[in-house]
Amino acid sequence: MNDAALAQLCQQFLNDLGAIRRLSPRTVTSYRHDLSNFCAFCSERNIKSAAAVANADIRLWVAHLRHRLNGRSVQRALSALRSFYKYLQREHLIAHNPVTGISAPKSPRRLPKTLDIDQTQQLLQSPAENDFLALRDQAMMELFYSSGLRLSELIALDVNIIDFDQGQVTVAGKGNKTRIVPVGSVALRAIAAWLAVRAQGEPSDDALFISRRGRRISPRSVQLRLAQQSLQRGVAQHVHPHMLRHSFASHLLESSGELRSVQELLGHANLSTTQVYTHLDFQHLAKIYDTAHPRATRKMAAPPAEPIDDGSKS
Repeated sequence: MNDAALAQLCQQFLNDLGAIRRLSPRTVTSYRHDLSNFCAFCSERNIKSAAAVANADIRLWVAHLRHRLNGRSVQRALSALRSFYKYLQREHLIAHNPVTGISAPKSPRRLPKTLDIDQTQQLLQSPAENDFLALRDQAMMELFYSSGLRLSELIALDVNIIDFDQGQVTVAGKGNKTRIVPVGSVALRAIAAWLAVRAQGEPSDDALFISRRGRRISPRSVQLRLAQQSLQRGVAQHVHPHMLRHSFASHLLESSGELRSVQELLGHANLSTTQVYTHLDFQHLAKIYDTAHPRATRKMAAPPAEPIDDGSKS
């Protein structure tokens, strides 16, 4: 058992996440925030080492979080702490895991927002201009929707990673896991049109999507450009990169019903993550049922009129 300070072991764990497990900087930052919160909580109670933390302390911490955060945030914080203590066990730094048996409060699962087919077509209509920014934005949006990429995956792509002959791209996903996903012909044409003008930005590296200054485009820039393009093209709702990923999955599942295939294309580790799109598909079917089925009317039909007794059968 190791008597190193709790904060020191937390930093050691965070270093492992970035250098060994190769998690994204954003994920590491999230872990750091939650573990810093836990260290502050322990410091207030004069708990100085990871081994000194008891099951009751963690239950008290979770209760403390529930007064300030929603259920989803509490789940995330507890997940970070659970990963931290698993790491300590794996490294033989603690004898017992105090997180065992503790579960976070469940929160209602929010369904992802998607564009319908008409909205997607409206967003992806050919740009009115053929300049540097318009062609780059068009290529990014087409690739998001064609291949269901995450924002981090798209900005990490290099110029030579698109296989035009096979119509596919190799993507480095979460946990540095790679997968090969298809790229549709429309997206390939948009990328080719973008590559024809990409040199105008005087690229400073091999990034597929660059800024005017030639640098790899930032996540925030992609978000802002997509929001601007959707506004200019008359799409009613705010569009963000993940909405195109959600729309890709929802439309593909609606057409094919192949849940496992959609899971592989999205790079989901667990099928349960992909299953959320089946709920979206059911909502779509329910709307069709409500509007089309003769027995689905919300109003009660008037009862049939009583037959008039004229005394002929008496």
